[in-house]
Amino acid sequence: MAEQAIHDHWQDKPVVLPWLKGRWEHLLELNEQKRLPHALLINGPKGIGKACFSLALANFMLCKQPGVSGACGHCRSCELTGSGNHPDLFQLQPEETGKAIKVDQVRELSEFIYSTAQQGGYRVVIVDPADSMNINAANALLKMLEEPGQDTLLLLLTHRPGQVLPTIKSRCQRIDMPPADKELARQWVSTQLELSAEEAEQLLVIAHNSPLLAMAYKQDDLLGMRGKVLKGLADILKQRSSPIQVAQSLHREDLELMLGWIYGWLLDIARAASADADPALLRHNDVQNMLLAVARNVGSPKLFLLADQVQEARKDLMFRRNPNKQLLLESILIQWHALLR
Repeated sequence: MAEQAIHDHWQDKPVVLPWLKGRWEHLLELNEQKRLPHALLINGPKGIGKACFSLALANFMLCKQPGVSGACGHCRSCELTGSGNHPDLFQLQPEETGKAIKVDQVRELSEFIYSTAQQGGYRVVIVDPADSMNINAANALLKMLEEPGQDTLLLLLTHRPGQVLPTIKSRCQRIDMPPADKELARQWVSTQLELSAEEAEQLLVIAHNSPLLAMAYKQDDLLGMRGKVLKGLADILKQRSSPIQVAQSLHREDLELMLGWIYGWLLDIARAASADADPALLRHNDVQNMLLAVARNVGSPKLFLLADQVQEARKDLMFRRNPNKQLLLESILIQWHALLR
């Protein structure tokens, strides 16, 4: 899955990415003024670096000799965080990707919260993603947020703040991470992946300006999966395959990611259809032939109906309503087939 690909690459990297430097300096200033809250809700789009930012903040708070801009990197505490074995850092995540954080996991956290810091300093908790806690787990966390104990910092990460309980949010100071600056993101992706500026820019368009997702696209062959989806859509339009056949070939893939792609392509079709199929309006230039062909022939009511259906399907997945993924995908592909009929 896309989120897991991002997590695997950056879960142990305490790095503040260039577009988040302003937020980093703000938090370090609060800490210097002794005004850093005990609980932060770190909110922002997927793939902009919230996890590595939070780990960098944890390292800073645990470091025995922090500098003005971050952890020293060489004290005993930094060695422990670098090895992933710091006894005063607790990372709370779902046991399986896409699943909920359970109440038993939070109960384990309570033992950590109310024990003495083994290194004699701060205890830091990272909950990622905070919106994955089920209701019982969230309620179990409330008491810890109200009475966390001295020298404790809780970092709750989310890109879906609407799914975090209001009672949880009210006990945290919200830190909104900005979308990645496009020029900084382009330079960074270009350097990291050794791509030309044009290649990096197109990759960022595909990844909705998410630099870490752009890296996952390249390194984990998400572009190959995207190409498979595009071929399936083209085969349906050209009647080489039925919607049912294409759904069967794709239903085991990351459906939330696929629906994001389809929705983006539908927006491009809508833009082009409203302006006599002007290619300049397309964001996804690598698939412009198919998108323009649909734009020239589609009726607006069908197009907007399908876009709404895709958005509802994305919400079903986002809110974990446990839809039948294959049936959901079949329904959308049947409507895709009907666009030009």
